[in-house]
Amino acid sequence: MDADVIVVGAGVAGLVTADRLAASGRRVLVLEARDRVGGRTLTADVPGFPGQVVDQGGQWAGPGQDLLYKELARFGLTTYAQQSGGGAAVVVFRGKARRYTGRIPKLDPLTLADVGQTQLRFDRLARTVDLAAPWRTPRAEQLDGQTFETWLRRVCWTERGRDFFRTACEAVFATLPSNLSLLHALFYAASGTSLENLITTTGGAQQDRVTEGMGTLAVRLAAHLGDRVRLNTPVRAVSHDADGVRVRTDTGELTAARLVVAVPPTLAGRIAYTPAMPARRDQLTQRAPHGGIIKCHAVYAEPFWRADGLSAEAASDRGPVKVAFDATPPGDGAPGILLAFLDGPESLRLGELPPEQRRDEVLRSLTRFVGPRALDPVAFLERDWNAEEWTRGCYGAHLPPGAWTQVGAALREPVGRVHWAGTETAERWCGYIDGAISSGERAAAEVLSA
Repeated sequence: MDADVIVVGAGVAGLVTADRLAASGRRVLVLEARDRVGGRTLTADVPGFPGQVVDQGGQWAGPGQDLLYKELARFGLTTYAQQSGGGAAVVVFRGKARRYTGRIPKLDPLTLADVGQTQLRFDRLARTVDLAAPWRTPRAEQLDGQTFETWLRRVCWTERGRDFFRTACEAVFATLPSNLSLLHALFYAASGTSLENLITTTGGAQQDRVTEGMGTLAVRLAAHLGDRVRLNTPVRAVSHDADGVRVRTDTGELTAARLVVAVPPTLAGRIAYTPAMPARRDQLTQRAPHGGIIKCHAVYAEPFWRADGLSAEAASDRGPVKVAFDATPPGDGAPGILLAFLDGPESLRLGELPPEQRRDEVLRSLTRFVGPRALDPVAFLERDWNAEEWTRGCYGAHLPPGAWTQVGAALREPVGRVHWAGTETAERWCGYIDGAISSGERAAAEVLSA
């Protein structure tokens, strides 16, 4: 055999799987379709500013993501706080921009009361979710039989309150609340502690950034693995039986005792398996679409918004940019950088436009948050994750009504000698880099015990 274990995918989950297996003395190969490692993480240089970088993919770390912080420290990578203090955030609601400080946006009292009571009910339900087996959650079929949008329409008193949670849903899931089940929304929030935690900077999931760029973690992991990682090697087909697995790539076939597929479910479902996957597993991969994201960075000579008393942290109930952050690197002389997300339907609409027209819409949208100087960046970077052949959307998969209770058990369950990894399979911090690490460790442990 060519290896004891073959791992499909050199994102963080696949690289961690291989790293733990190699540390246990197993012969391992990692096959990556792209010409780079990192999967949904990617660090890029800032044009015109040598030594400065931005993350065009996953980037944040926060309290409770202990596995991520441990892995960063292992490779000597450092973090700094996401810019959020020292200035006012902006919320644009119903066309009116309001500045505020602290955690609570400046909305009218009735809307705030509605948001508060809805969040209280949501959190109460989220605490009942069985993270290891969401389909065993009390009243799972009832929770999974409705969309998040259906629940919001029933529970929220006001349309403004519903719009608040719709915006939060797009920021977290990169899709509309009508596209995912209530059970999935509850599971995902509980997996990351709470919904509030997932939309918070200081003390929340967006607290810290990696100085060297989050994509550097995958690069360091791959360097540690050396020639065990093979790029430009997409896996097209897998044959598996009691004797082992045979993997067909564009450059030939490889054999191993076991296989770990560490790519998102929708991509895992595009591999041809012989024998075919069980019906439940195949149904799962058909029902786990990605959200939609285009991630944009507008680069300026300086972070001009800070002199205006703004943090550049912003949210809006209307697009195209609904969420923005200050992405300025630390240190003197660094450029000012605004991070803008195009998510959900807006990412699909704008993805069809010519790049210059898309750029103009993004910049005009940013002026609502920081003023007219946003129209004149010295550089503009974007990454359309929907168009990536080996990603097809971000941040991760979401499950529509009925999926968790009908086919969710197939998400992590091995099929013979084929095992599954990836952040979507994580119990804690599902959809986040910490979840990718834990999924890799779990998959490696499964293989070793088998």
